[in-house]
Amino acid sequence: MKPSLKSLWQLKNRVILFCTPFILLPLPLIIGTTEAGCAYVIALMAVYWCTEVLPLAVTALLPVILFPMLGIMQSKEVCMQYLKDTNMLFVGGLIVAVAVEHWNLHKRIALRVLLVVGVRPALLMLGFMGVTAFLSMWISNTATTAMMVPIVQAVLEQLNGSRVEGPQILSGDEQTQQPKEEDKQPAKQPHNQADEHVMENGLPMLTETERCEEAAEQTKMCKGLTLCVCYAASIGGTATLTGTGPNLVLTGQMSQLFPDNGDVINFASWFGFAFPNMIIMLTLAWFWLQFVFIGLNFKKTWGCGAVKTEKEIAAYDVIREEHRRLGPMSFGELSVLLLFTLLVVLWFTREPGFMDGWATHLFNSEAEYVTDATVAVFVAALLFVFPAKAPRFCCRSQSVDTEAQPPQAAAPALLTWKVVHKKLPWNIVLLLGGGFALAKGSEVSGLSRWLGNQMTPLQTIPPWGIAIILCLLIATFTECTSNVATATLFLPILASMCQSIEVNPLYIMVPCTLSASFAFMLPVATPPNAIVFSYGYLKVSDMAKTGLVMNIIGILCITLSINSWGRSMFNLDTFPSWANATGV
Repeated sequence: MKPSLKSLWQLKNRVILFCTPFILLPLPLIIGTTEAGCAYVIALMAVYWCTEVLPLAVTALLPVILFPMLGIMQSKEVCMQYLKDTNMLFVGGLIVAVAVEHWNLHKRIALRVLLVVGVRPALLMLGFMGVTAFLSMWISNTATTAMMVPIVQAVLEQLNGSRVEGPQILSGDEQTQQPKEEDKQPAKQPHNQADEHVMENGLPMLTETERCEEAAEQTKMCKGLTLCVCYAASIGGTATLTGTGPNLVLTGQMSQLFPDNGDVINFASWFGFAFPNMIIMLTLAWFWLQFVFIGLNFKKTWGCGAVKTEKEIAAYDVIREEHRRLGPMSFGELSVLLLFTLLVVLWFTREPGFMDGWATHLFNSEAEYVTDATVAVFVAALLFVFPAKAPRFCCRSQSVDTEAQPPQAAAPALLTWKVVHKKLPWNIVLLLGGGFALAKGSEVSGLSRWLGNQMTPLQTIPPWGIAIILCLLIATFTECTSNVATATLFLPILASMCQSIEVNPLYIMVPCTLSASFAFMLPVATPPNAIVFSYGYLKVSDMAKTGLVMNIIGILCITLSINSWGRSMFNLDTFPSWANATGV
């Protein structure tokens, strides 16, 4: 019986893959409406996305096949949904992020900040979280975590190594001297005289109880410092539109479902709302992780006025040595830093909202000729133009021997397409496109309108209550499936609901978008969690217990943000005309 169950479990993916379409088939066959056909496609894709029986990007292509077959949309109309303005924003932003990663600029920033904050436990955790969150705003959460965790590992080896190695060396000496009975006895006597027990490295010997306590503290430190990296990566990505996939899904769905929204969600407006929320959440997460894994002994963890121990000095030397190996900043690094700064400045000043931006003065803003995607692709293109080395101008005053040498080849560009092709996550482009195709299909088929009408009883619940309930639902759902897939499935439905109960769509869609990034509880919930879990310090129970509180912290922070400065920024007290006029 057991072998048969085991073989059946191994075949579960194939069972789900082939059985799900037939189980859901009564929807289009019996009901027979276009709404039912679209619901069939959405339900099928939801099951495939949650179980990952097919790659996420392949599942995202199903509307190209099923929408024409079910008479929902023409094939050419479906295919046009897969490369919209939001996809180009994603591609352009990630090409710049690839350049930052390729030139190790992110590692230089991280090490420099860690040298400034020092290696006291609480400040070290704050430094790791701050650096990780900042980098995750601009490059992928996975790349940031993969870069930061080895640095954490090296620092932990130094913080824990000095004390751990001491007893091991001593026990080895005792073992080599075991045949000599006269040497064994003196080794046991000093245990009751702590002032006489000094090891070769200057550290006092510990009793068995003290060793166990210190080993437990070291284990907690390892868990806390590794967990803080993956949590900070997920939190930091929420601060910018390009920081994580769900944010891009939101801006794309807003353009798709509410084309007359007036670019209410752009890089500057999103940053103005989400960055303060990120700071608050990161601070509370730091306090929570410090309380669980380090403790609130401020004299020990902050070390105010105390002399650094040998372990802390060794850990600091590791960071300094890693920074020294990078050498001085090269011309290529400086060029990437300049272009990255240019990108951020152009994003912020294009259409800041409180004043006319450069796009208003240089172009026809009413037609919205220039978007954030235009800026991202422009700066990304410059990375293939700027040379990686400083140009050298020919001089006639060179020596004869120098003139005899063959001319040097032109310096390569900052980026090559081979590097971009290798590092760019093209699957996310298709995943975003699949979401836009689903949204368009729901609108054309009338499914969105039907779903909205079913949700009219929710008018009796205050909007903030609806937002909290849905945030809890999505934060739970995103633990089991991709963050982007979660946002893709829920946001069109939420848009329909908001229209039916006449609530500003941003009041519900923005908090739920942020909640889709709160995958804190399981190693498989998001790649940063999996990377951290692979180092072996953590158990699933550690991540689940800590992540549960992190989810609660995140939802409380979102509720505070959307009901304070978010309410005034997005005029959430009114039902906008652009939401009422749409055909969702």
